[in-house]
Amino acid sequence: MENTIAKRRWIRLIPVAFITYSLAYLDRANFGFATAGGMGKDLHITAATSSLLGSLFFLGYFFFQIPGALYAANQSARKLIFWSLILWGGLATATGLISNVNALIVIRFMLGVVESAVMPAMLIFLSRWFTKTERSKANTFLILGNPVTILWMSVLSGYLIRSAGWRWMFILEGLPAIIWAFFWWRLVNDQPADAKWLTGGEKEALAGQLLLEQADIKPVKNYAAAFRSKTVILLCLQYACWSIGVYGFVMWLPSIINAAPNSNIVHTGWLSAVPYLLAIISMLATSYFSDKTLRRKIFVWPFLLVGAIAFYGSYLVGPNHFWISFILLIIAGGAMYAPYGPFFAIITEILPGNVAGGAIALINSFGALGSFAGAYLVGYLNGKTGSFNASYIFMAGSLLLAAVLTLVAVRNKKV
Repeated sequence: MENTIAKRRWIRLIPVAFITYSLAYLDRANFGFATAGGMGKDLHITAATSSLLGSLFFLGYFFFQIPGALYAANQSARKLIFWSLILWGGLATATGLISNVNALIVIRFMLGVVESAVMPAMLIFLSRWFTKTERSKANTFLILGNPVTILWMSVLSGYLIRSAGWRWMFILEGLPAIIWAFFWWRLVNDQPADAKWLTGGEKEALAGQLLLEQADIKPVKNYAAAFRSKTVILLCLQYACWSIGVYGFVMWLPSIINAAPNSNIVHTGWLSAVPYLLAIISMLATSYFSDKTLRRKIFVWPFLLVGAIAFYGSYLVGPNHFWISFILLIIAGGAMYAPYGPFFAIITEILPGNVAGGAIALINSFGALGSFAGAYLVGYLNGKTGSFNASYIFMAGSLLLAAVLTLVAVRNKKV
């Protein structure tokens, strides 16, 4: 019966979770293509304002992580994500209709607010449906929505901008989230107990396995106690540093490629997709071996270290050797994405269920601050220095620190 339950959960829930997170990522990451594709010129956006706009999403993303996660944990992740889909799809579509920078500032911030609860809510949702031996893989399939989306979005956005302009790109890429909200509502349940497609015996077997896992975790009284935990604090700092590298890379890679000799927006789209192809492969492999061995830490820090070395290598190579630098950026992208599944499995395996959701939200909110810093400071350094070298050093240092913090945070944990 266990094998039947396993297959039905993966087939029923993982594609839905994947598509939902893919649409969230589509509507936050296409901004980098609009910037490279003429939006700045049309709206008279300065370099400094462009950096601010690229990072404002993450400031909104920071503020509502914990309230959203608490609602998902104590009320309904299903309902929260349904309304988030509709609202972020509307805001993304509205981005294609604005005519001034002030409206764009408001929309970017509000898009971050609306999407802030999605990641912790989805992780809480999956933790109620998948056991310890499946969790890294389940998390990975969710977060695969990130690189997979950027892979096809990079190509599609390049063509849309060339044929219809950046406004239509936002409109056509925003509407699917609104439509998908109703599929989400129809296809998922908050918990196994609510699912009509499981028998009573199947529900009891899954609930028993999840309850048994919680018995081995040291109790934590409440959210305040969890938030004061040294491990949680260090993981917050680690994820902030990691996110500096990831989102400095995601938001500014199109501009880096577009600045190469003889480049255009379509070429930029195709080349921007390549690092995410490696990211998909590395994430799947890492999650597979992490779940097979039930080891987490060893599948996190080495990849962050490789990413740091690759960024530093791009700095050493310099702008006159574009293709060598680009290969190193591909390696950096693949390495930065690889550890997501094992990393989020760590949190649910060292903290009890009553506080794990809040801890995920706190850690993810610090990741949002790191994302804000990465998106803003990478853009600022690029504009201030007139090259990408300083930002490569900045991202390399951030990933190196993230690798060290991983080792320190979980050195005494059996993960």
